[in-house]
Amino acid sequence: MNDQHLSLADRLRTVGLRPTLQRLALGDLLFSGGDRHVCAENLHAEARAARIPVSLATVYNTLNQFTEAGLLREIAIEGDRSYFDTNTSNHFHFFDEQRHELMDIEVGGLTITGVPEAPAGKVIDRIDVIVRLKDA
Repeated sequence: MNDQHLSLADRLRTVGLRPTLQRLALGDLLFSGGDRHVCAENLHAEARAARIPVSLATVYNTLNQFTEAGLLREIAIEGDRSYFDTNTSNHFHFFDEQRHELMDIEVGGLTITGVPEAPAGKVIDRIDVIVRLKDA
């Protein structure tokens, strides 16, 4: 096993997930290329192309487990369409509606002002902003 696998295995253990072969394989696809946005179907296609034997249900389960553990951030675009972001910091997104592509907005590219106070007993966790794009 190479160092990348070991560090990913340690990362999974740190967040309470057992480093199964499927989690390690999907984690390699997700985290080895820097920050990215994926949907379950695209990750499943990448896994199949890499000859990783996982079902679409396993991909969904793994993405949800990684999200619950704080390794990914889920961004819901439409009712049944979610993307998973490897960059879990607070940041905003462009969404290209024709290409179904999610892109980060550069830090400082958007300023939020006039945030309402949270209801009693609640605090604001984060603010999600999605700026939708279409061809001119």
